[in-house]
Amino acid sequence: MDIKQAVFIKSSASYKDCPQEKRPEYAFIGRSNVGKSSFINMLTGNNKLAKISSKPGKTQLINHFLINEEWFLVDLPGYGYAKTSKSIRESFAPMISDYILYRQNLVYLCVLIDSRLQPQKIDLDFIADLGENGIPFVLIFTKSDKQSATRTRANVQTFLDTLGEQWEEMPPYFISSAVTNTGKQEFLDFIQDTNSGLQEYF
Repeated sequence: MDIKQAVFIKSSASYKDCPQEKRPEYAFIGRSNVGKSSFINMLTGNNKLAKISSKPGKTQLINHFLINEEWFLVDLPGYGYAKTSKSIRESFAPMISDYILYRQNLVYLCVLIDSRLQPQKIDLDFIADLGENGIPFVLIFTKSDKQSATRTRANVQTFLDTLGEQWEEMPPYFISSAVTNTGKQEFLDFIQDTNSGLQEYF
């Protein structure tokens, strides 16, 4: 798949306000400062599509982008940024959880993980919650260009091994870099293949 068109549609404070069109959605979420906006911009080939900030916690609404007039890319607020005000953090929780639990268009939740780090409790707890609620998800390991390929593979395997202590089957996963475009085509092909099997639903 090549992304030829990516158009911002709207920002929503609730899943009930999200676009009503019946199209497949792939939503992106991760711990704050994981490189979510950079990954989205790399994926779409538009460096200005998602807002990038040196201050984590920039995304505060559910942002829908229509891709090739076929599917929605959804940018969700990050989790775990302590310097966001308490009242805003508390408002994020129901916004995110309601979207994930009740948005019928959601095909996969794409959970971004910093490939430079050892498994973080906040990520593992979030993924465990997804499993308990039966939410389909994929893992995207970001910032692979910031270290050697050997170190990236080792960290990814450590994360998968940690998940394997609780999970019988591993979710799909991708290793990415917004700088080198690593993982871009593999992930877009994954979306194309998934969408081709959803035609009877959308």
